Amino acid sequence: MHIMALQNTQGAAGGYLASAEFATMLDRLGEVAARTGLNVAHGQQVIITAPLHAVPLVRRITEHAYKAGASLVSTFYSDEETTLARYKYAAEDTFDTAAGWLAGGMTEAFRNGAARMAITGSNPALLAGQNPEHISRASRANSRVNRPAMEIITNFDVNWCIVAAASPAWAAQVFPDLPVDQAVEKLWQAIFSVSRITGENPVADWEAHNAVLHRRAAFLNDARYSALHFKGPGTDLMVGLADGHEWAAGAEKAGNGIVCNPNIPTEEVFTTPHRLKVDGTVAATKPLSHQGTLIEDIRVRFEAGRIVEMHASKGEDVLARVLDTDEGARRLGEVALVPNSSPISRSGILFQNTLFDENAASHIALGQSYTKCMRDTAGLDEAALAARGANSSMIHIDWMIGSGEIDVDGVDAKGERVALMRKGEWVIEA
Repeated sequence: MHIMALQNTQGAAGGYLASAEFATMLDRLGEVAARTGLNVAHGQQVIITAPLHAVPLVRRITEHAYKAGASLVSTFYSDEETTLARYKYAAEDTFDTAAGWLAGGMTEAFRNGAARMAITGSNPALLAGQNPEHISRASRANSRVNRPAMEIITNFDVNWCIVAAASPAWAAQVFPDLPVDQAVEKLWQAIFSVSRITGENPVADWEAHNAVLHRRAAFLNDARYSALHFKGPGTDLMVGLADGHEWAAGAEKAGNGIVCNPNIPTEEVFTTPHRLKVDGTVAATKPLSHQGTLIEDIRVRFEAGRIVEMHASKGEDVLARVLDTDEGARRLGEVALVPNSSPISRSGILFQNTLFDENAASHIALGQSYTKCMRDTAGLDEAALAARGANSSMIHIDWMIGSGEIDVDGVDAKGERVALMRKGEWVIEA
C-alpha cells in the first residue's frame, strides 16, 4: 500500500518528477526547510509529520538536517486513504477518540527541545461528503489532546517550520481543468517559486527577504499603534491590539535561542489583537478551505471582540460549527498585513491551503493567540494573558480580508491615523 502510494505520486507528473530540474528544486527546498526554516542546532532532535506523498521531500529535509547537526530525525506519516476510512466505516460513538498517547509523546519531545517540522499538502477536499458532525467531533478531540504540544508551538518555545509538498489529489483541486500530470507539475513549480528557492542561492535570498519583513515589523513596533482600521468593499473593521503587543515577521528567535522561519513561504507581518476590542464588519476576499469544505463569501460582524453575526454563500453550516468550537473561536487570535503584490497573490492561484493563501492577502485568524507576539509574558498564566487581550481557543484558523481595494490605517492612542496600506500596498518605507 505504501509503496504503491509513493509510486503513483512519483509517476503522476511523468517526466518532470524524474527530471534533473525537479531534483535540484526539491533538494533546495529541503535545504531551505532544514537550514532556514528550522535552522537545526547541533545535537538537536527533529520530529517531522508528513503525508505519504511527501516521502521524497522528507528524505531531502532529513539529509540536510543531519548535515546541519541533527542527532535524530523521526518522521510520522499520515495516509489519506486510511484517514478517509475512519469517516466511512468507524462506529458512531468513536469520533471523540484521539491518539492522546502520540500527542503526549510529541509534547514530551518538544519540552525536551526537539524541533518541529510539518509538511502540508493533503487533498483539501478529502473529507468532502463525509458527515460534518463526525469531522467536527474528531477535530475537537484532536485539538484537546494536542493542545499542550500546540501551546509550546504557539508560545514559540522551540524552533519549528511548515513547508509543502504537492500531490496529485491536491493539484487536481487547484487546477481542475488540467490533466493530473500537468496539474502536479504546475503546482510543484508554484510551490518552488513562491517559496523563493528558484534563485542560485535560496538561503541568501531568504536572508534578504527576512530583512525587508523585519524592517516593516520594526516600523510597526516603534509606532506602537493601539488599533488597525481596515476599510474597503464590505469591510469597515477596527481591530484593537493587545496590550504590549509585538509585531513579528519572517525569521524570529524561538524560546530556545534558535532563529527560525516558521513558515516557508511567508510574506506577512503579524501581531496579537485584543480579544475584546474588535468592532465592525469584514468581508473575506478569498474562500476559506476548511476540512473538505470551501467556505465562500464570508461576512461577519464583530461587537466588543466577538462575532455576533455571520454569513457565507457556501459552507455557512461549517463556519457555524467552527465558531461554536469554544468561547474563543468567535474572537481573534491574530491580525496580519500582507501586500497585494506578494508572489502568492501575483500567481493568481487559490492554493486551498492556509500556508499559501494567508500569504496572498492581509488576514485575521479566529482562535488561539500567539503569545510570542506579546512583550514580557514570562511567568504569566492564561488569566493574566487574557487581561492583556490574548485569546484562548482550541482552533487557529486564518482567513483573508486583504485585496487591491483595501486600505489599512494605524490608529494611535489619541485616535490619530497613519496610512499603512493603500489599495493593498504598503505606503511606509521598508
